Amino acid sequence: MLLAKEYAGQAVYPFEAPTSAYVHIPFCRRRCFYCDFPISVVGDKPLIKKKSGTREQGKAAIQDRINGSNSGTIAHYVEVLCQEIGRTPSQGHVLETVFLGGGTPSLLSVEQLNQILHALDQQFGIAADAEISMEIDPATFDLEQVRGYRLAGVNRVSLGVQAFQPELLTASGRSHTVEDIVRAIELIHQAGFQNISLDLISGLPHQTLNHWQESLERAIALSPTHLSCYDLTIEAGTPFSRQYKPGVAPLPSDKTTADMYRLAQKTLTAAGFDHYEISNYAKPGYQCRHNRVYWENRPFYGFGMGATSYVGGDRFARPRKIQEYYTWLEEIQTALTNEINPFPSLVPLSSCDLLLDTLMLGLRLAEGLSLLTLSQKFGQETVERIWNRLQPYYQKGWVEVQERPEAIAPDGTFPPVTGRIKLTDPEGFLFSNVILSALFEEFS
Repeated sequence: MLLAKEYAGQAVYPFEAPTSAYVHIPFCRRRCFYCDFPISVVGDKPLIKKKSGTREQGKAAIQDRINGSNSGTIAHYVEVLCQEIGRTPSQGHVLETVFLGGGTPSLLSVEQLNQILHALDQQFGIAADAEISMEIDPATFDLEQVRGYRLAGVNRVSLGVQAFQPELLTASGRSHTVEDIVRAIELIHQAGFQNISLDLISGLPHQTLNHWQESLERAIALSPTHLSCYDLTIEAGTPFSRQYKPGVAPLPSDKTTADMYRLAQKTLTAAGFDHYEISNYAKPGYQCRHNRVYWENRPFYGFGMGATSYVGGDRFARPRKIQEYYTWLEEIQTALTNEINPFPSLVPLSSCDLLLDTLMLGLRLAEGLSLLTLSQKFGQETVERIWNRLQPYYQKGWVEVQERPEAIAPDGTFPPVTGRIKLTDPEGFLFSNVILSALFEEFS
């Protein structure tokens, strides 16, 4: 289905109907030192202090901490979230992907997860073969809980590992241990999950190439089907931003982080993973379908505190604080009750915005972008400008054209009209910020 819109009486070209939904679960037991996500900290101290020692006591301690089964705050959020889902008009297509991100969605009870998925199914419908992903953290669930998630419909889990060195986990503010990681994987496998992703972070304070090599090897040994390897970004307002400056010890140097990127590419591709996106690797058949929606610049619903939607050519983000999110939803309901447009300031993305989004997202993918599609959507003149701007990087070997390279003159001056333009792996990916900055400078 395509959506037609009008702004100031002018028809805007039709947009696809969304078939994907992102649901934000903002609760965390603590905020990691690098995190600037919209979250709400609920605390990580046991509600009832118990002596630790046995595995059963450790298992009990997981449930003693605040989670969806004993927190009125989480329960209320789920209720409001489901109300937002129920008030969102369906565009006529069932959901083919759902992603529950956070925060720590594994703080939800199985009943609360069922409540959210039921609300989505009631409002939009969920396809029988939909990919339903859920982010989970070590030491936040037991076997019964993760089995319940699978029975509720979750068929892909993403485990927040980040590192396999205790000192790096502590330095990053993570609340789990290396032993928790191993135990979490055991539980996930026992629950019957096959589509398992692990998250790792490179460039952490005090992290060395040897640390990174060890983390990659230990991750591979756990038999995931997908790995996400993110380079640490120092975000303003985080504890790390007050402690460290990029490229200055104890953070690894730029050269070391570049070597970490190359090492991940070499190690993971040798282990049978496809490097299908700048930061993501998958075994054949296990690429993340939901995240490809973002990289292909396709529309999606967003629900929950801080979530962004891209529907009908409009992008908009919800408030990043929980009370402001609740107030925002109340104001929308009041406006709708009084037949007032609740989004009077929204305007469609301009052609330039759409072009830059397409370039920024599409060039993250290993297959890059179709030159013919770019020409059809934005014009051949635009493709020529793109090619002229990329020539220096083509000469460096950071950019290449697949399928029809004979369309390029020996000196690189004739723009190709068919084929796919892509960044090379690993060097083009490694210097993607330089390449994209040049394109933004050309078209901004």
